[in-house]
Amino acid sequence: MLWGGASADRTDARAVLTRVFGAAAIVPLGLVLALELGEFNVWTVTAWGLGVSAAMSFSGPAQQAVLSRIAGRQLQRAVTAATAINMFTYIVGLAAAGQLDRTGLRPVLLAQSLCLAAAALWIRRIGSHAAHDAEPGQPAWRRILEGFRASHRQRAVFDGMIVNFVSAIFNAGGFLTAFPFIVFQVYDGDTALLSWLMIVFFAGAGVSNLIMFRFMPLARPGRWFILFQLSRVVVLFLIWIEPAWWLVVTAVIAWGFNMGVTTTLARAIVQEAAEPQTRGRVMSVFGLGLLGAPLIGAVILGKIVAEYGPLAGLVPGMAASVLLFVYSMTATGLWRYRSLAQP
Repeated sequence: MLWGGASADRTDARAVLTRVFGAAAIVPLGLVLALELGEFNVWTVTAWGLGVSAAMSFSGPAQQAVLSRIAGRQLQRAVTAATAINMFTYIVGLAAAGQLDRTGLRPVLLAQSLCLAAAALWIRRIGSHAAHDAEPGQPAWRRILEGFRASHRQRAVFDGMIVNFVSAIFNAGGFLTAFPFIVFQVYDGDTALLSWLMIVFFAGAGVSNLIMFRFMPLARPGRWFILFQLSRVVVLFLIWIEPAWWLVVTAVIAWGFNMGVTTTLARAIVQEAAEPQTRGRVMSVFGLGLLGAPLIGAVILGKIVAEYGPLAGLVPGMAASVLLFVYSMTATGLWRYRSLAQP
């Protein structure tokens, strides 16, 4: 992902996306071929997973770079719309995964390949938006290092990244690690119920982005970001007290809504405050944090769940939300941050 960010800042990000999506479309076909040849095993599945994840790593920063260049002063709305689309495609993907036993793996892999090929063709419709290379001939590792420096240099970027990273450790980590055990052990659910609740969660996130889109651009996005950090305590508390089922579903919707707001606002603040010449690299650092935080949370919360039970996995998220609110108010400039999209 860091290499992808360096590439997005150095070249035409649209061309990067076209090549990456085109190459990625071949990866699912390789797994289909493995199925046909009877070589469907842990190694071929691992190769497929590495191929798709590599494509995501290169395409993510390039997508953000293209979005920034074509959105202009409407960047907040563009980020919000893109996030809403992502959330609803998660729902489609979860629904498709739930039908694997009925449809089989081949149609899903062929659909994945078709979508990636279509993305490669569609992105070519966007005009060229070549980056201004202020560091010609500089090796990749130096460009990547400059991405970390740029992330620290801009106060709003650094503050947004730190708060979002710590929040994701205990909240995204809590959803991915503790929540499945709550469904299975506390409410005697099965994988079908977990899948349905995940769809409900991402639906809440998608709806929150549609609502925000109506009011974008926000003059003070940092204030909403901070306030929604604190409001998450109520959501997690409702699930922690083991309430009636209807209230659990309501809390899951609210949790998704909260996550949709905080993730989108963090991305919008970081993306619009980043320096244009390093924006791809800054967004790759941001994306790396989003990927890494739940893994750290899985290690920490997994031990807590194993020792004290699944509901205990929500307690660090509540504590972190309160501490992040206090930290954001006292040690960052997020409350005072004014959007660059405002006159």
